[in-house]
Amino acid sequence: MEHYIYRPKRFYITVLATTWGFWFLALAFKDRPIMFLFMLLGLIMPATVAVVTILTSGNKMLKDDLKRKIVGAYRIRPVYLLLAIAVFAVAVAASIAVSLLFGGSPDQFSFTEDFSFSIGGTSALLTIVLASVIEELGWRGYGEDSVGQYCSWFKESLIFATIWAVWHVPLFWIPGTYHFGLKELGPIYMINFLVSTIPMDFIQTWLYVKNRRSMLATIIFHLFINIFQEKVAMTPETKIIETGVMTVVAAVIVITNKKMFFETDHIGRLLEMQSDVSGLKEEDES
Repeated sequence: MEHYIYRPKRFYITVLATTWGFWFLALAFKDRPIMFLFMLLGLIMPATVAVVTILTSGNKMLKDDLKRKIVGAYRIRPVYLLLAIAVFAVAVAASIAVSLLFGGSPDQFSFTEDFSFSIGGTSALLTIVLASVIEELGWRGYGEDSVGQYCSWFKESLIFATIWAVWHVPLFWIPGTYHFGLKELGPIYMINFLVSTIPMDFIQTWLYVKNRRSMLATIIFHLFINIFQEKVAMTPETKIIETGVMTVVAAVIVITNKKMFFETDHIGRLLEMQSDVSGLKEEDES
């Protein structure tokens, strides 16, 4: 089967250019109903570029890999998925507990009645669900692998986290978004969000690789994070503490999974290795 050559630079330049283009249009039409359409078009660009890239690649191995990542529920290792969810929930609780030492309110341990944002009157919950599913289709469908094909998962996590942070930047200026609310609070909260993508991506990468590159696992985790972040009544100040706690959690995960983060066996043969795993699975089921 023909070897596939990933093109990460082309992918990310295209994604950033198209996403930012639509989001700048959303900003230009911020007082009109069409704003949400441009917001949605920008949001789906990572997934659109990923799917188009894969379907037009002419490479059967790459196409089969995408299919298995989406529908291959056998790839999910529930223990790692549940562990990731539990670790995140405990880290949030720990962040709130630390905030109490600095005068934070115990009410943060409660849940909010509503979401903190609304875009063009569209349900925040719908926006969160769409973002979780569509983003993962793009990032885990092609984006993360396109970098991981050429370096260790540790280096890949740093590179992708940086790109992921940059991808969000226009949202700070679009009224109604969660990010716009952070800008209104001040630069420190914007910076905190961008920095927080680094530890979160190390956790996401760990979950992704441990679940044999399952997109379903990362969608579930992404959705849990987004809803949990919105419904737990954490203050913006506590979310700064949370970034520190998540950094410690990510460091522990890297240290306890050094082999996974620093191995180089997959470099240059990511698809071939996954095909071998899938082949064994198919043999077991036959």
